[in-house]
Amino acid sequence: MDKKNLAFTRVNYILLVIGMAIVVLGFILMSGAGSTETAYNPDIFSARRIKVAPLVCLIGFVSMIFAVMYKAKDQEETK
Repeated sequence: MDKKNLAFTRVNYILLVIGMAIVVLGFILMSGAGSTETAYNPDIFSARRIKVAPLVCLIGFVSMIFAVMYKAKDQEETK
């Protein structure tokens, strides 16, 4: 199979992995202890969980969409 016929290049896969890592980081930032019926934990409404982590996930998903849409410029067009 010729490499020109492949849908993704090596750069696309690298960008996808980076985007996936950013999404995983966002979900890790969202995690933490929750409240129970007997004890209230105000940390569930922290800025890290409500604002920062979803924004990090959104950036990761947008970067993954960019990685799928990215097409490198052909350097061998003159052949």
